[in-house]
Amino acid sequence: MVGAVQGAGVVVTGAGGGIGAALARRFAAEGARVVVNDLDAAKAEAVAGEIGGIAVPGDASAIVAEARDALGGTVDVYCANAGLASGGSEAADEKVWALAWDVNVMAHVRAAQELLPAWLERGSGRFVSTVSAAGLLTMIGAAPYSVTKHGAYAFAEWLSLTYRHRGIKVHAICPQGVRTDMLDATGSAGDLVLQPTAIEPEAVAGALFKGIEEDRFLILPHPEVAGYYQVRAAEPDRWLTNMNHIQQKWEAGQ
Repeated sequence: MVGAVQGAGVVVTGAGGGIGAALARRFAAEGARVVVNDLDAAKAEAVAGEIGGIAVPGDASAIVAEARDALGGTVDVYCANAGLASGGSEAADEKVWALAWDVNVMAHVRAAQELLPAWLERGSGRFVSTVSAAGLLTMIGAAPYSVTKHGAYAFAEWLSLTYRHRGIKVHAICPQGVRTDMLDATGSAGDLVLQPTAIEPEAVAGALFKGIEEDRFLILPHPEVAGYYQVRAAEPDRWLTNMNHIQQKWEAGQ
């Protein structure tokens, strides 16, 4: 494992706390040189100071060039971790939909546009997308989040199938509940669906590193998600009926 990332130049977006901070800490512990990005400059600087990394605060979709310069000209691993947990239904304001799409999908696309030319030229590079189980399944009460996380997963999948023969490694991390501020913000829907099996951010980082070691695309920190995903694919009406029962239970508790 150490050989996979030791000395590598790593960028982690949304790394001021939660999963991003856990990823940054783990990469640094494995010997990587880490750029810590977050919209909150103070949080980015705090994590960077803790791990001996470099803080590059700002919009995750616009910091690749600055991060590359901070790492001496080369990004080896890019963790597209920054995300927005937008709740609401189809009736959510279009600005909410647009922001969710921009942060959860287009930030990944823009990063890939910046990174891929150099990666393809040299024949190596690693793109890590923090998706969510909502990108494989869905999440009650959060249409913008669920839809855009499906988009994030689809983009990671597309990158992998398109460029894997050219040395590009892609990993899609799809946890359920993780004990972060984002989970707290999901409210009663999160309390019902996510809190009972929530894990610590460090467990997500551990799952990623195991996936890197095993060269796996799909990273499931909650192994039970694989079973849900299989039922969803094989028996979609059964899966939707079960999910609708959860929806009804949630509505009854409102």
